[in-house]
Amino acid sequence: MTSPIHFISGLPRSGSTLLSAILRQNPRFTAGVTSPLVSLLGAVQAKMSGGEFDSFFDERKRTNVLRGVFESYYAGNMNVGHATAAPNINSNQVVFDTNRVWTGRGAFLGQLYPQSKIICCVREIGWIIDSFEKMLAKNPLHLSRVFNFEPGSSVYGRVETLMNSEQGLIGLPWITLREAWFSNSASRLILIPYTSLTKHPEQTVTTLYSLLDEPLHEHNFNQVEYDESTYDEELGMPGLHAVKAKVAYQERQPCIPPDLFAKYANTQFWEKGELNTRGVVIL
Repeated sequence: MTSPIHFISGLPRSGSTLLSAILRQNPRFTAGVTSPLVSLLGAVQAKMSGGEFDSFFDERKRTNVLRGVFESYYAGNMNVGHATAAPNINSNQVVFDTNRVWTGRGAFLGQLYPQSKIICCVREIGWIIDSFEKMLAKNPLHLSRVFNFEPGSSVYGRVETLMNSEQGLIGLPWITLREAWFSNSASRLILIPYTSLTKHPEQTVTTLYSLLDEPLHEHNFNQVEYDESTYDEELGMPGLHAVKAKVAYQERQPCIPPDLFAKYANTQFWEKGELNTRGVVIL
C-alpha cells in the first residue's frame, strides 16, 4: 500500500464517528466506523504462528502477508449503499482505519506502517456511560448486542458490563489506551478530547492536518453528515452513529445516577500532566 495509513481508536462515544465524518469531506481521505481488519489480521496471524505452517514464514513473509490483508481490503469496490464498505484507494489517498483495539496493537502497527499515527478520541468516562444510557432510552423496544441482546438489568449492571477490562465496550479500550500511553508506542498517539473536537473543530482539525503532514483541506463544520443505519440496526441501537449536521458541543443534564459519575471521576489519566511521561500530543 503506497498511500499513507493512519488509525482512529480511543474510547467509544467520544467523537470518532464525528471525526471520520469530517475527514471524509476531503476527497483524498477514506474513513468510516469500525472496520473488520483487526479480526482478519488476528485470524491470519494465528495461521502463521504455532501450528504446522509456522516454519513456512519468516519475518519478511509475515510482514508481506499482513500488509497484503490491508491492501486487499482497501482495494475492494465501494458499495454505495453501505458507507463502511472498503473503497478503492490510490497512492494519492490517505486511509484512516477505525477500531478500538488499535491502541493495543501499537508495536504491531509500528512494524507494518512505521509512519502511521493512532488518533485517539477520548471523553470523560461518566459521559460515555451516560451516552449509552441515553441511546438505550431512545430505543426502548430494542435489545442491543452491546449487552448480548439481554433484557432487564439495571444501569449499575450495564455499567459493570461496559467497564469489563477484558470485553467491555468501555473497559477494554480504556485499558489498551492506558497500555499504549505508557508504552514505546506512545510517540504515535494523538489524543483528541471530545470537548476539543466539538467546541473548537476547525482549530482541532487544522492541528491534526499539521501533525499528519497533510495539506489543509477546507471543511464545512456546519454541514457534516454521516449515518450507519444498517450497522446500528444490527447492533440494536438505531442512531448510534448518526452525526448531526453542525459540529457543536451540547450542554445537557446527565441521565445516570451521580454516584456513577463519582465512581469513574478519576479515570481520565490523560488529563493528569504528571502521568504524560511520554509526551503524548493532546489537541
